[in-house]
Amino acid sequence: MSDSRSAPDRLLAVLAAFDHEHPGLCLTDISRRAGLTLTTAHRLVAALTEWGALERDESGVYHVGLRLWEISALAPRGLALRQVALPYLEDLYEATHENVQLAVRDGGQVVYTEWLSGRSAVGVHIRVGARWPLHATGVGLALLAHGEAEFQEEYCAGPLASFTPYTVTDPGRLRRLLAEVRHTGIAVSSRQVTADALSVAAPVRGPGGTVVAAVSVVVPQVEAQVPVLVPAVRLAARGISRALGWRPERKET
Repeated sequence: MSDSRSAPDRLLAVLAAFDHEHPGLCLTDISRRAGLTLTTAHRLVAALTEWGALERDESGVYHVGLRLWEISALAPRGLALRQVALPYLEDLYEATHENVQLAVRDGGQVVYTEWLSGRSAVGVHIRVGARWPLHATGVGLALLAHGEAEFQEEYCAGPLASFTPYTVTDPGRLRRLLAEVRHTGIAVSSRQVTADALSVAAPVRGPGGTVVAAVSVVVPQVEAQVPVLVPAVRLAARGISRALGWRPERKET
């Protein structure tokens, strides 16, 4: 059967074969996961390796190359955002000694761009680049609550994946939760992904006031002191927002 995909699509399929569960692949695995013939995979992998997008180790296994890391550093929502945010994330960690995370929205998912591991042994072990549905995490709720109205309605009406008995899967309840997030400026997600974790999150704004990311702390649910965590998370989010160029509107007196 011939492959009707375009050359760029086939090239991207090779890169998409790699993920957190498959960081290293042999040529046969790349061919299978990308849905390409071995000959085509060999040709594309050779081109990507020559350019530096892939690297081949002594055992013949391919990994993502440093050239892609250099390119990704230019992404304003990736490493560039991380560099601006990191001092404030470190301050938040020092203030709480809990798990600290920074995330952005990609469609209906939250993508983690930074994670500082705290002393708490909660069940959620996030890695940079990991994804979760928006409704199930604190950062996701903060991002969803400030998304476009049409997108929110579409998301709430769609299938809402459940991970624990506490995951919010009722559209009406999710809408009320998002309204509360907009009103308070804080999102609290309790036991939605694992039964032992709670997160407190706040939105990060860009120069024009648009929410571009979210920051949070993740703690054991049984020990969570939400009123204590809220000011620290708010301060971190506000600091990152200001560093990105956001200025709060002054209220008239």
